[in-house]
Amino acid sequence: MAKSEHTFTTNDNLNIVYYEHATENPKANVIIVHGMAEHAQRYDDFAVFLNKNGFNVYAYDQRGHGKTAGSVEKQGFFAEKDGWNKVVGDLKKTIETVQADSPGLPVFLLGHSMGTFVSRTYIADYEDTVKGVILSGTTGSAGLLGKIGIFLTNIIMLFKKKNSPSPLMDSLSFGDFNKAFKPNRTKFDWLSRDEAQVDKYVDDPYCGAIFSVGFYNDMMKGLEYVNKPATAQKVRKDLPMYLIAGDNDPVSKNGKQVKDVFEMYKNTGISDISMKLYEDARHEILNETNKDEVYKDVLNWLESHL
Repeated sequence: MAKSEHTFTTNDNLNIVYYEHATENPKANVIIVHGMAEHAQRYDDFAVFLNKNGFNVYAYDQRGHGKTAGSVEKQGFFAEKDGWNKVVGDLKKTIETVQADSPGLPVFLLGHSMGTFVSRTYIADYEDTVKGVILSGTTGSAGLLGKIGIFLTNIIMLFKKKNSPSPLMDSLSFGDFNKAFKPNRTKFDWLSRDEAQVDKYVDDPYCGAIFSVGFYNDMMKGLEYVNKPATAQKVRKDLPMYLIAGDNDPVSKNGKQVKDVFEMYKNTGISDISMKLYEDARHEILNETNKDEVYKDVLNWLESHL
């Protein structure tokens, strides 16, 4: 087992940093698509676990995140134009890179939070070459609030640059998430019951930044797109899907919206789709106090779909 760092160049000349966790005689490749305001190396422990069980793991820093951003100061911005499609294109290029590295091996996607929106867009919009998709901590449409958010960011961008940090959108998006966990120890108690994991997030300069107004505009459009039934209908019907989340995750209204997403895909005729909600777990179930249980469940699902 070995971890190595690599880069590839996107169509708009951005260098994407990715990490390969290789194992001997791999059964398949797993590509990890991380969430907002975090980065690929937060999944190293999970990658080691999958390595020990015969899976290669590739995790990349999405644009505006981690080493791909270039510096702490440059976090939180996708692109001046067509940001969401570029982010999804980065995943497409990652998949192509992995397939070129190990032809013939099946590829699974594991997206977390915002990474699920990217993964869900990919499986709807591109000729799908993945063996299965795991969605961790996804959510449904923001409804009227989402439409207001898109309108508001469009107005803000008339007066500010797209890459300007937006404390207002940060507060509107995340301000209520900690309320259920008072008295609060940190701003990010909603991520996990494991205080050590929360502290690691708080102390990481590549986590928890205030992102740009352009980022919020792009992401909210992406979120609304993936939660349209017409988008879900484009996903191939024999694609295995596994939805996992905490039932105390404020991002999905304590799992309610995970159930909504599950039903939406099931109603399109997808034949192999399952879901598991973990009791009392919060948003980052791969960093939760019961992470060993989650790891094993993910492994069992992967092995049953080889």
